Amino acid sequence: MTFRTTVLALLLAAAAPCATALAHGDGAPQPVDTTGLEPLGEEWHSINPYRSDEKQREAAIEIGSRGYNSNCARCHGLEAKSGGMAPDLRELGEGETEDAWFISRVLYGATVGGRQKMPPFEGLLNQEAIWAIRTYIDAQPE
Repeated sequence: MTFRTTVLALLLAAAAPCATALAHGDGAPQPVDTTGLEPLGEEWHSINPYRSDEKQREAAIEIGSRGYNSNCARCHGLEAKSGGMAPDLRELGEGETEDAWFISRVLYGATVGGRQKMPPFEGLLNQEAIWAIRTYIDAQPE
């Protein structure tokens, strides 16, 4: 193997993990800028407040898209179309029970068989960001 081939092989090997890891975010939970959404207050809503608020819904979808793509897409798929690694969130209904499950799962994560399957986002994502992501998911066609 020539020196040039060796250097090229090393560079490609070093770059490959980075390209894979950054495909849908960097793997670490990312904060979401919720500028443009009205603050929801300290007490958590039990249902998605943006679902029926036309004024805020469009902004929530846009902000939720960014939040979803940086935090959720790597496992739940682009445009919420799961490739089988994690549940297809488009199948989640739009009611109080489903909203409660969603909030709980996002805040506290999920551990299955002693392995963390989803990281907790409590303390990283605020209520506005989580509901914006939920609004984005709701807007995706099945």
